[in-house]
Amino acid sequence: MNIPINENAPVVSRNQMEIAAPVDTVWQVLTDIKKWPQWQKAVSETIVPEKVEEGTEFHWKADGLSFTSKIHTVNPHRAFGWTGKTIGASAIHNWKFVKKDDHALVIVEESLQGVFPRLFKNFFQKNLNQGVLTNLEELKAASEKAAR
Repeated sequence: MNIPINENAPVVSRNQMEIAAPVDTVWQVLTDIKKWPQWQKAVSETIVPEKVEEGTEFHWKADGLSFTSKIHTVNPHRAFGWTGKTIGASAIHNWKFVKKDDHALVIVEESLQGVFPRLFKNFFQKNLNQGVLTNLEELKAASEKAAR
């Protein structure tokens, strides 16, 4: 990863899930940011340039909050990551992909820092843990559907 998560952040979450789809398919679903609203229930809007590469900035809305993010890692079929900012918080979000026969093992980790995660650590930790799991479950469903 070009930018590792902040291990010293007040809120850090990790999870992983095996997905019954090829890594190529999972990669395509996750990195097609324009289509996030089609498979992520919380995401209502994405504004992203045509080319998704390291340094690309994009804007999106999830759960009523607006985010500005910047892609820091694009290692096709292996790693994808971005940083993000919203009011009172910033995040580092990293995804890793491991090929397991015709399946993909997806590993995700995220750190949150800023005034709100520091002041409301337990609330943010619970929400981030649930959000990471939900992202994996939704990515699994979308990828397995696309692989059929």
